[in-house]
Amino acid sequence: MKLIENRAWSGLPAVPILALALALAGCGTPGAPLPPSLKLPVPVTDLSAVRAGNQISLTWSMPKKTTDKLLLKGNVSVRVCRQELTGPCVPAATLMLAPDSDGVFSETLPAALLSGEPRALTYFVELANARGRSAGLSNPAVAVAGAPPPAVAGLAARVRKDGIVLRWAPDAPGFAVRLHRKLIAPASEPKAKTQTGLLAPAPEPAEQDLVVEPSSKAAPDHALDKTVRFGQVYEYRAQRVARLAFDGQAVELTSEISAPVRVEVLDVFPPAVPTGLAAVATLGENGAETAIDLSWQPVTDADLAGYAVYRHQPDGSWQRISPPQPLVGPAFHDTGVRPGQSYRYAVTAIDQGGHESARSAEAEETVPNP
Repeated sequence: MKLIENRAWSGLPAVPILALALALAGCGTPGAPLPPSLKLPVPVTDLSAVRAGNQISLTWSMPKKTTDKLLLKGNVSVRVCRQELTGPCVPAATLMLAPDSDGVFSETLPAALLSGEPRALTYFVELANARGRSAGLSNPAVAVAGAPPPAVAGLAARVRKDGIVLRWAPDAPGFAVRLHRKLIAPASEPKAKTQTGLLAPAPEPAEQDLVVEPSSKAAPDHALDKTVRFGQVYEYRAQRVARLAFDGQAVELTSEISAPVRVEVLDVFPPAVPTGLAAVATLGENGAETAIDLSWQPVTDADLAGYAVYRHQPDGSWQRISPPQPLVGPAFHDTGVRPGQSYRYAVTAIDQGGHESARSAEAEETVPNP
């Protein structure tokens, strides 16, 4: 304990000097060495595959970090391969993609994979560092090899008041048909008054699909799209769909998509014809006017503007007796009548575009004599 006894020489307490000496000795001791980063990109986990006709399309998300949680720098080598059944994974392509980007790859299947019975075709992508090393394959993405369903032929569209009727050749039983609809632009015709506020319709999706399932009796050959709106332009394409399952995983095998059919949905259709017209005469007493009161069932068309009332004339013609502007409610008070005379009436419905329905069934009434 010589260091403790020699206090006068140091001018400091012995214990602090000992602690300082130990601390200085510890600062010079090297720590455990850290392994160098291999710069391996994180494997892809969201690979998906879609087949349409003879094309396979893959999509995935590129990682932005390595397995050491360091940011990737520069483009990453992406190796794509496909595996038929339990065979080897055959190289399909090598790409160079940026980190944190959308991975996309499409290929035309070889002829050998476009024939025969449907069978599983599994894709993988593998991301490699600059030395060609990787942290493993991606998740498997299952598609289908084999002959595709026949393409849809003869797709045509016709506008009706209740929607768009689509028809095609029913030449392939057993397959569903997927109709892909795309909203193009508003039509050139002026549209009805636009609603605003809480009652305004929700915006239309830019794209959506309608699937027509096969029946046990015949192949599907038509569909009615009731969700269209007047004043819009739509484009339709169609493809047949076969649904399969491999190892409990549902996959689709689809035909090539058809040529587009474009439809301009113009409102040239009159509203529904009013029903339930009734006429009741009243004879004026004590200064009251003689009249015939008409009433009918309301028309429920969304773009209804109102009604017009017609009366049959002695010369055999029909004359409009209601005001130039459509009547808002389903009723009318006709004061242009005389006691002892019989009158025949009919009503029509008018929409906001000015289209008028056919006349309703007639109602006849006689004004009594005083």
